[in-house]
Amino acid sequence: MDIRIAAYGVIIEGERILLAHWNEHGRSGWTLPGGGIEGDEHPIAGARREIFEETGYEASVDRLLGIDTMVIPAERRHTGAAPLYALRVIYRARVTGGELRNEVGGSSDEARWFDLAVVPDLKRVGLVDIALRLNAAEPADGVPPAA
Repeated sequence: MDIRIAAYGVIIEGERILLAHWNEHGRSGWTLPGGGIEGDEHPIAGARREIFEETGYEASVDRLLGIDTMVIPAERRHTGAAPLYALRVIYRARVTGGELRNEVGGSSDEARWFDLAVVPDLKRVGLVDIALRLNAAEPADGVPPAA
């Protein structure tokens, strides 16, 4: 089994969310900015790098929201002969600088802010819904309720 570790940022400002349009191997959909970590890169550094590459924004990573896993059977993969175990680290993040732009030559081809209300109508990957559920489960002040 192959293993891929990726890190993503949930960036919400007011009632808008920042998404990247994934477009690879003839498949596409809106997703969170993020992607595979490189070498011995820490997931936080990977999330910040990927957010910048895909959106043009510098970002701070504020809090771990959760970890999601999935297995992609070998027959559904476009590369590789073994199943893929995907571990996806999902952070709450925020824009700290930079300017919105589209990635060139990567796995995404557009970055855009969307009103949260229209997200259910978008062609999107499942990770977006997972991340929004994780984000909604977090208290607004970031402090878990007392037990």
